[in-house]
Amino acid sequence: MKRLFTFFWLFCLICNLAIAQDEAAKPMTWKDIPTWKYMNSSSFKISPDGQWVAYGMIALEADGEVILQKVSEPDSTKTFKIGFTNFPSIEFSEDSKWIAFKEHPTFKEKEANKKSKGKPLHDKVTLIKLGSDDKDDKKTFENVSNFSFNGKAATHFVVNLTKDGSGDAKGSDLLIYHLNTDKAQNIGNVAEFSFNKSGNYLAYTVEAANQSGNGIYLMNLTNNSTSVLDSDKATYKSINWTEKGDAFAALKMVKDKKYKQDQGKLVGVKNLTSPQVTVYDPIKDSVGFSKEYTISPNRRPVWSEDLTRLFYGIHPLVLAKKEDEKKELDKDSVALAESEAMKKIMADTSLNSIADLKKALSKLDSGKVSPKDKDTDKPDMTIWHWNDSRLQSRQQILENQDKNYSFYAMYDVAAGKHTQLQDSTMRDLNILDKEKYAIGSDNQAYELQSNLDGQNYRDFYIIDLKTGEKKDLFSNFYLPGYSSYPRSSPDGTKLIYGYDGDYYSYDIASGEEMNLTASLPVTFVNVDDDHNVKKPLQGALGWSSDSQYVLLNDGWDIWQVTVSGKAKAINLTQNGRSEKIKYQYRFALDRDEKGINLSKPLYLRAYGEWTKKSGIAVINSSKKGLEAGAKLVVWEDAGIGSLKKAENAEVYFFTQEKFNEPDQIYVADATLSSPTKITNNAPDAGKYAWSSGTRLVDYVSDKGDTLQGALFLPANYVDGDKYPTVVYYYEKLSQTRHSWTNPGYSGTGWNPNVYTSNGFAVFIPDIVYTMDDPGMSAVWCVIPGVKAAIETGVIDEDNIGIHGHSWGGYQTSFLITQTDMFKAAAAGAPLTNMISMYDLIYWNSGGGNMSIFEASQGRFTGGPWENWAAYERNSPVYHVKNVTTPLLMLHNDKDGAVDFTQGIEYYSALRRLKKPVILVQYKGENHGLGKLENRKDYSVRMMEFFDHHLKGAEAPDWMSKGIDKIDLEEHLEKRAF
Repeated sequence: MKRLFTFFWLFCLICNLAIAQDEAAKPMTWKDIPTWKYMNSSSFKISPDGQWVAYGMIALEADGEVILQKVSEPDSTKTFKIGFTNFPSIEFSEDSKWIAFKEHPTFKEKEANKKSKGKPLHDKVTLIKLGSDDKDDKKTFENVSNFSFNGKAATHFVVNLTKDGSGDAKGSDLLIYHLNTDKAQNIGNVAEFSFNKSGNYLAYTVEAANQSGNGIYLMNLTNNSTSVLDSDKATYKSINWTEKGDAFAALKMVKDKKYKQDQGKLVGVKNLTSPQVTVYDPIKDSVGFSKEYTISPNRRPVWSEDLTRLFYGIHPLVLAKKEDEKKELDKDSVALAESEAMKKIMADTSLNSIADLKKALSKLDSGKVSPKDKDTDKPDMTIWHWNDSRLQSRQQILENQDKNYSFYAMYDVAAGKHTQLQDSTMRDLNILDKEKYAIGSDNQAYELQSNLDGQNYRDFYIIDLKTGEKKDLFSNFYLPGYSSYPRSSPDGTKLIYGYDGDYYSYDIASGEEMNLTASLPVTFVNVDDDHNVKKPLQGALGWSSDSQYVLLNDGWDIWQVTVSGKAKAINLTQNGRSEKIKYQYRFALDRDEKGINLSKPLYLRAYGEWTKKSGIAVINSSKKGLEAGAKLVVWEDAGIGSLKKAENAEVYFFTQEKFNEPDQIYVADATLSSPTKITNNAPDAGKYAWSSGTRLVDYVSDKGDTLQGALFLPANYVDGDKYPTVVYYYEKLSQTRHSWTNPGYSGTGWNPNVYTSNGFAVFIPDIVYTMDDPGMSAVWCVIPGVKAAIETGVIDEDNIGIHGHSWGGYQTSFLITQTDMFKAAAAGAPLTNMISMYDLIYWNSGGGNMSIFEASQGRFTGGPWENWAAYERNSPVYHVKNVTTPLLMLHNDKDGAVDFTQGIEYYSALRRLKKPVILVQYKGENHGLGKLENRKDYSVRMMEFFDHHLKGAEAPDWMSKGIDKIDLEEHLEKRAF
């Protein structure tokens, strides 16, 4: 009996262990990812009263949900299915009584429809009264394209219904639902609609069949009356309300057969209770408006704040070409086609029947025939000239933008006067707040040189918007970065800008300039910027709302500086530099703010430079303004960010995440004390094994730079054991120590969370750069970093791999020519020959690489002919004979950033020397993988590559033997999932 009991006890123990093992967290596999659900952070919405939140939970290949929750009641969560989407659409009404969200077809429905090539599937919208369980307080609207509440009033809900595709009307039905009465009304053929800020007025345009009844309409929602503001055989578009919602502007476009473009007219509406409508028709302006121009549809018109002027775009008219007469086959043509002569023509042109001939002629007539198929005496060519300011490839990229470019103009309503504010000699114009002035700029005189060496210069101008007069502001102004650009004060009368390492203010009316930072005890130059530019500045936080102060960042602390010079500058944060805390940026909590209100607390994002802690600091305020001294109210060994505030309540929300903990949203009061987690992002996270934690690794580069790396422990880490490790880098990335990476198939194949979940350690060292030595800088920083990481005892020094993509791919390709410490390397889209790469084109932008090499990431001082040794010294292909590390390369034939020839050069050189190299190419893909099937495939292959070399797993056939082209389709079919 005792033996039987012992046997039974052991049996139960074994069963319990088996059950526990089944329930234990498991590694995340690539096949788990398609159904992995996670929060779409951009969909997170807060009701204006701060009492409700909603967010979308989505998956890569599964249906999503909307999560609705009352903030004060964590158990009040409701879940609504929304079908398959990557971008959940959710809105609260301004009175916080209603929520609406879109419901899409399911994943299965979309996949089935795709295979059957059925008709387009349509979305629904669900409208729910918050806090109610009454079924009558939930409405569903079918076949919806978009929806909206009517602003502050929150009395109406409108949905634009999906057009059925019949007829030639471009508008569709607009359904207006009265929230308080449960009544609905329908307006047909609506093309555009827009509420004003108060929500009492709805402006909309009608675009009906044959333009019958086309016009612009205004509905007064308080009494349900509608006014026809203008109606014509025209297309009305670009409704644009003023910020206050007391007026709006729009465009009226009329076809003119003489020109390729429509003739534009301007519509301005104000005095809404008794609408005053201004229609400006340039054709009737024989004095002020050039007949060579028309009003452009490509710039939305806007009222001045005082409603005296309208601003809009104009562009040149282009004469239409005389259309060729249509060729139709009649009975005589058919008879002719059947003649011997026509048969011969058909034979010569590879046409086999009359039907083929008709199809060919129809294709030609519709303009769908390619230039090669047309009989033409014009060559299809491009002329590249050495004096072109922009490369022809760049011009091709910008061709549509250039064709659609419009110049700013102004119309004085009372005077009936049109004024052109810019022309081709001043390509950029920014109208400043209050519309007293505009600032214009132009780089055409420097564009060619800038495209060659990357150093940016511009001429700046001030335009008086009362007179249209233009005067010079700066000539040949150097711009080492965005922070140097002139920025306007909220009252539109002053500017700040950066020049030669200092910040300046400029009073537009008086022309008085003042250096704001020269006398301060710190520098505002970004000393961490190691590109080949002169004195780049740290960022400015912006102007105060009273236009008297600017807030500037010295890289550590935030300074309040008066632009009048009458008060001493104040270091608001005080302890940043001394305690190595970087106060990085301000959280803008009021979406309607005009400048920084210094009478309200200032919330800043804080970051520990050497601890990698992060948090939120508050600078308190009084009637006199901000009080010096930042208080860290949230300070965690985690990633903190994205602070938001409810629009009408002192309720605050921020995110917190760790490398092994998904980002979650916390709620708190204005003090941010005692925050409470309110989201459940990645609800299945507990089923999987994640990294056991992170460590910081301090080290010194071979050039004496003090640096850090982030070491991510593998799942189920055991102290004292050593683990296969993948080293990943891209300049400085140790700040990602607390960044959660959602499991997924990236465009580069890399996902650190999936790797640590599967037993790899991951190490991310920082790299700083020495000019003229970008490759050697990686050697000087990465190798000492890896050696320091080995000293932690976590890394198996005999099984270390490296991976990087693009610039990281370059560093990987270079590192394996300089060291044999890595057992395997994966390089995505690598630069491999800095000399040949210098003269190639960055096809995604159409620009040349030389400016990137000289002033941006390349970090060279001059071209190869001026610095041959440096370019050669830092080119992987010239050291290829030293490579002993097996290499997996990803490079795609349509890579528009790093030319495919770079990968081919390196692959061919390694192959010539019989070095172990595999090049994976996905046809038609760009710099990173876009197609889901390709992202899946490469993610799996790269891990298989590291599994084999670092863990000793058996190499699959594609790795050990390669796959012949004739066998590739079968190979891919077997691997697909």
